[in-house]
Amino acid sequence: MKIDPFNHKEKYFSWKEKVKEGIPNISKENSDLILHYVNDMEKGINISSKNIRGARSFIRLNTIRDKMSFFAKKFKELFSVDLIINIKEEQLIGFFSDMRNGIIKKEDGGNYKSVDCYAKGFKAFWHWYQKINRKNGIDIPDITLDLDTRQEKPDWVYLTEDQIKQMCDNAKFDYKVLIMFLFDTGIRAPTELMNVRVSDIFNDFKELNIRQEGAKTFARRIKLMLCSQLIKEYIKKFNLKGDDPIFDICPSVANRYLKRLAVSLFGEGKTEAGGKYFDLTMYDFRHCSCCYWLPRYKSESALKYRFGWKKSEKIHYYSELLGMKDTIAEEDMLVDVTKTEIEKRLERSEKEKEIMQERLAEMEKIMQKFMQVSNKLQLEVSA
Repeated sequence: MKIDPFNHKEKYFSWKEKVKEGIPNISKENSDLILHYVNDMEKGINISSKNIRGARSFIRLNTIRDKMSFFAKKFKELFSVDLIINIKEEQLIGFFSDMRNGIIKKEDGGNYKSVDCYAKGFKAFWHWYQKINRKNGIDIPDITLDLDTRQEKPDWVYLTEDQIKQMCDNAKFDYKVLIMFLFDTGIRAPTELMNVRVSDIFNDFKELNIRQEGAKTFARRIKLMLCSQLIKEYIKKFNLKGDDPIFDICPSVANRYLKRLAVSLFGEGKTEAGGKYFDLTMYDFRHCSCCYWLPRYKSESALKYRFGWKKSEKIHYYSELLGMKDTIAEEDMLVDVTKTEIEKRLERSEKEKEIMQERLAEMEKIMQKFMQVSNKLQLEVSA
């Protein structure tokens, strides 16, 4: 059974139970509309033709219901719009622009991050609304066409190889293993990480099988190049067997430990990726792992397989090319034209060498005949 470290499934069904009589703090019309939308997404029906088919995950369902309630409240507060679908195109575009520019702020006064996710969420809702109306012969215009859905890359904590080694040297044994496992595999933490079992380790602790059940995208079997011996010692020390999860941890506790350790070693400054050391989480090691493996993998497809990516842009998204080096050599400057010319010169040199060798061989034959005649004359004179 898949381990859900954040209990998304339980949270979703708990919410459904609480809103049987309607979602609190929003109008009944909005509540009915949002519940209709969320229930359709749970079943995987009325999905827009522009989106992936199938029922949405519990993570996605929880995100949908939170964002839709957010829109209902904000549209009422800012535009006196009682029903989400009555928002005008100009109001909608201005709303997301103000979120992006920090004019609309969070309750704590901070700026919203990943505004693109909010915009994409509303687009998905609107396309669903268009589809259910189209079935009834009603054509609804798409007011989301001009929404700015550019992806905003959040800051993350970049650690060099030396810094990761420092953390390992100063960490407790179980966290040393965790750090090296995260850095080696680049596994998604905590979701994929907590679903790894002893039975998923193969070939004398040198290979890891990430099962489809626990994978976010696809199953994959990867090599353990950096942490094989540590994992072997760890499993033996804690007497783990069979279907025992290797990392039966509390994500929040693990993240707090990693933050404290990073700050104690490196201070509270910013890293090259914008994130500060006290923001370090297990997931940052996936970014660091990508930076480590990028120059070492010979093919892009092999790197994508290791990390469970379907799209090549994820490579730059996760690495930002940090830690890369300029590896060009002088021989790389020999472009095809230059190489062809050099090859021609070498051919000419080889031919000239052959001619000289032939001439030398002829000279040796002449010298041998001369020596023979000379020796014969000497014998005759002596006689």
